[in-house]
Amino acid sequence: MGRLIMVRHGESEGNRERRFTTTPSVPLTATGREQAQAAGRRIAGMFKPALVVASPYARARETAEIIAAQFGFEIDIEPNLFERRFGSLAGESYDIEMAELAFDPIARWHWRPPGGGESFEDVRIRIAPVLEKLARENPDTEVVVVSHGVVMLTAWAHLTGAVTGVEIPRNCGIVLVDHEDGRFSQPLVVPSE
Repeated sequence: MGRLIMVRHGESEGNRERRFTTTPSVPLTATGREQAQAAGRRIAGMFKPALVVASPYARARETAEIIAAQFGFEIDIEPNLFERRFGSLAGESYDIEMAELAFDPIARWHWRPPGGGESFEDVRIRIAPVLEKLARENPDTEVVVVSHGVVMLTAWAHLTGAVTGVEIPRNCGIVLVDHEDGRFSQPLVVPSE
């Protein structure tokens, strides 16, 4: 049996300000770097990963590099693990999306931000093959996968088949997904320390 140790990146400026990020190059804050150090120590104390994979966005790459340093690994970049494209909402408050959709989770799942944004379903379709490939190529090992809140939300929905009841971990939160013979377990949030 293999395991995906899914980690949300550490706090970025966008997270701190509660705004959709405008560019892939936004780095971690000092708090985000501390969160990544703590996540790395926690993962090293609980697991024995053979690989650390990350989104190409700076905040996820930086988080992954800090975690990988605990094991002496280089990181692998997975191009399709990038955060949702927010279109013209880039730079706007997180609250604007919820106000637009009146908190309807089903409408929210399929809604695309104007100006070339992606729906949650678009992200799910993009990242599902990545999860399946990682499981297929690492059938008996633990792999750390560092990505973003929406990536983790849509991964949860993909693995459970439900768009309600999904959980987005806090920055540097950890979600475990075991896999065997192409089947995935129910995602499990690792409780905060």
